[in-house]
Amino acid sequence: MKAPLEGGYWPLEDYGLIGNRHAAALVNSEGSIDWLSWPRFDSPSIFAGILDPDKGGNWAVRPTSECKSVHRYLKDTNILETVFVCPQGKVALLDFMDMTWAEQDVEGGPPGKLIRVVRGLDGTVEMRSVCHPRPNYARDHPTIELNGSEANIGPFVITGPQGWLKDDEDGSLTQTFVVRPGEQFYFTLSTDEDKSPLASISAALQSTMSYWRGWANKCTYQGPYRDMVVRSALVMQLMTYPPSGAIVAAPTTSLPETIGGERNWDYRFTWLRDGSYTLLSLVLAGYPDFVEHYAKWIYRTVDPGNVQILYPIVPEGQTKEETLDHLRGYRDSRPVRIGNEAANQVQLDVYGELLGAAYYAWRSGLFTPPEGGRRMRETLDWIVKNWQQPDSGIWEVRGGLRNFVYGKAMLWLALDRGIQMFEEMKLEGDIERWKQEREVIREAIMTKGWSERTKAFKQSFEDDHLDASNLMLPIIGFIDGKDPKMLSTLDATMDQLVVNGMCYRYIDAPEGLSGKESTFILCTFWLVSALVLAGRVEEARKIFDNMMSKASPLGLFAEEYDPETEEQIGNFPQAFSHLGVIHAAVNLAHFGGIGKIELGDWVAANMRKAQEALDPKGEGRRGQDAAAGEPRRETQLISR
Repeated sequence: MKAPLEGGYWPLEDYGLIGNRHAAALVNSEGSIDWLSWPRFDSPSIFAGILDPDKGGNWAVRPTSECKSVHRYLKDTNILETVFVCPQGKVALLDFMDMTWAEQDVEGGPPGKLIRVVRGLDGTVEMRSVCHPRPNYARDHPTIELNGSEANIGPFVITGPQGWLKDDEDGSLTQTFVVRPGEQFYFTLSTDEDKSPLASISAALQSTMSYWRGWANKCTYQGPYRDMVVRSALVMQLMTYPPSGAIVAAPTTSLPETIGGERNWDYRFTWLRDGSYTLLSLVLAGYPDFVEHYAKWIYRTVDPGNVQILYPIVPEGQTKEETLDHLRGYRDSRPVRIGNEAANQVQLDVYGELLGAAYYAWRSGLFTPPEGGRRMRETLDWIVKNWQQPDSGIWEVRGGLRNFVYGKAMLWLALDRGIQMFEEMKLEGDIERWKQEREVIREAIMTKGWSERTKAFKQSFEDDHLDASNLMLPIIGFIDGKDPKMLSTLDATMDQLVVNGMCYRYIDAPEGLSGKESTFILCTFWLVSALVLAGRVEEARKIFDNMMSKASPLGLFAEEYDPETEEQIGNFPQAFSHLGVIHAAVNLAHFGGIGKIELGDWVAANMRKAQEALDPKGEGRRGQDAAAGEPRRETQLISR
């Protein structure tokens, strides 16, 4: 158990994530739920104590006496177990969200219940459940109505093993009870739309355990980092939203990139970039059933002529940015924001991530462009006409538009992958024009994107700053990993952006924000892949192992890591970081030291193995013929 920090806050590494693919909660090692947006990822919070321990609200279940505690996930699940060891005895608390809904139609019905199970293990221990609901981001004082062991809090229902004591003044609910060995007590939270009692808490636990272990067992990765790959896959599955097919970048808002600073953003939306890489990472890990849902979401949501970088997870969701000035923010980092103004930015790299994800899904036999590739053709034609526009870049800087090298490279990737798909499927399109413009983009990057002063690819055509996103150039196949220019860029990055084996995105680049950020976890995993491509496999492995040591005790990663304070910061957990775990692990296991391989072929073979495990007779396999063509480009590695 980590010690609480000044002001009643807890280190992010002390939190575990539970969820049901509709919503997610953060639970610390003292049994307190300090964050929960309910009933959907982007709903207003009912508990936001992580952003303000005094006003935000929380729900704690713990012994009344002093004790030690430790928590862990039940193996290969998202069920969190916290064990309290007291002088009087030992008690376990299981926290999870019911997954029995997954056996039903995901398009309808409530998402299930949040369940808390108290189990007596040894001795006689007095326990207390104290709930401070603070609906609507703590902007509303709760109205509580008691009905036996139930309490109605607006649209929410909370139950316990006995009647609640209500304090109208501070808006709290309390139960105190004694637990002995073999005894179990249950608490639930649901919406008033889901009042039906569970047939059995034990059955819900077993069903939920089976669901998560079934998901974990589908993982086809077999390598030295399997436990972390499976944990990362479980985390990313928690961030998917089945009713629409969308994916959230993180289940939290306003956990700061700089403690005490203003870099506090709401990540409960679908970034096309994050979602596309999440799709690819799950394909790499062996999960074919995910692709179809996300592809349908893209098709319904994205207009090829007006692509946004982020979208709400449902059409009626809001991205308008506003501040919650009544909350202190995590460790007094203000402002607290909901919504995200970056939705209005232009970030041209998303076209490359979209087409790249479509390419690998197609090569895997999991996707065929609908309507004869009409929307893809419109996208490629748009790129030809608009690739020279400046944009805000992958890091969403607010310091003005520029011609970012990474963005241009991803537009090259979009054309390159689109050309391969159209040629192999013999679809109609202006392929010769696309090829011409692909080479024009390449030439622009190799000349305008290169700095003779730093001997490295630079952040944008307009400046000489280094940017870790350029580690992606060999990863996407734009340049060979052992090309002299790439080796020089790698050396400059190691010299100027890497501290203690961890990589910054950039340093002192114009970004329009105050404060200093920390090392970016995904960039460090990109560094691993770039080192492997440069033939520096053992160096890459050491950096990867070092990053594994920085994971939380539960195997979770935030967005960034502060090498000075040795703590994780930023929204937590972060899909970007966990997809980086999978990509780098796959790269090391399958490419580190065994020579070159065409990634599309490896992904396709991996998907065939996964599909055959699910459908050994091959009756339900879709589109295998689409992946049968010969590879056109040798792409050795892939990451974000």
